[in-house]
Amino acid sequence: MEKEALLIIDMSHDFVADDGGLTVGKSAQEIVPNIIHLANDFLERGQVVVVCMDAHQPDDAHFELWPPHNVIDTPGQKLYGDLQNWYETHQDNPNVLYIPKPEYDAFFGTDLDEKLKEVNVKKVHLTGVCTDICNFLTAYGAYARGYKTVAHKDSMATFTGQHDTFIEHMKTVFKTEIV
Repeated sequence: MEKEALLIIDMSHDFVADDGGLTVGKSAQEIVPNIIHLANDFLERGQVVVVCMDAHQPDDAHFELWPPHNVIDTPGQKLYGDLQNWYETHQDNPNVLYIPKPEYDAFFGTDLDEKLKEVNVKKVHLTGVCTDICNFLTAYGAYARGYKTVAHKDSMATFTGQHDTFIEHMKTVFKTEIV
């Protein structure tokens, strides 16, 4: 049976909280209930939920471009607020996966593709931050590996003001379904 996976991308304290190291802020905080609703729905239907989390070493070259954020094993890398509570409640469910990622695209340098193929996922749903960086590049990573993609417009956010532009770009370039 073909499955679908909900990807919760980079919804960490550092990316979402007001005091986060590289925060999107209020617009990211506002999408948390939407993501939790989707995650619960996916699990109720026997689908897969994947937490895709930015993961950096303290001396990561990434910090030449961005302020320090999502350093491995720090409070900033934990899921934000109610998402952390949701994860702690469901982390033992075999349909809930946690994938640390070294780059923007959740497929690059991770075993995400292998994990999804093991359970016959054919379609990935994108949520989280940032619409125009990690979500966009993960949409490409999924598309390049043959997955159908769905972008949940009300479950993504960014700090650049380019949300709608990149949602439309996903639709045009990667044939992403927009919901």
